[in-house]
Amino acid sequence: MNIFGNLGTVGVAAALTCLLIWGVPGNGHLRPLGWWTTVLVAMLAASAYKAAGGMFSVVPDFVGAGIHFVQGFLKGITMPAIALCVLIFMLYKKLTTRQVGYVALVFFYVAAGAGGNWSYISDAIENARAGIQ
Repeated sequence: MNIFGNLGTVGVAAALTCLLIWGVPGNGHLRPLGWWTTVLVAMLAASAYKAAGGMFSVVPDFVGAGIHFVQGFLKGITMPAIALCVLIFMLYKKLTTRQVGYVALVFFYVAAGAGGNWSYISDAIENARAGIQ
């Protein structure tokens, strides 16, 4: 059963963005997204942004500029180190669910760029996109 047809990576990125925009505050028929659900949706959205490109490259470009800014101050800091610092901030700073969504987008984009286990999801979405074309 295929309800939505071929959603594609841009469609996935758009749908997850809508879920983050309207699902975090709630105020509809469904309850607002919780902390961990917001983190999961942001993880998938960041991976989809990386794979979709185009208009969705605004987020990766913005985060990339911030990474280069930090690396200008702290010579030799690596992407895994930045990802770990963002993760520590996200876990220990009291944040609203909306703020968690923003920080999680940054974290998962940085973590996917750092390689290792965190890059598997973005690589899988990118491979699926390449396989569809």
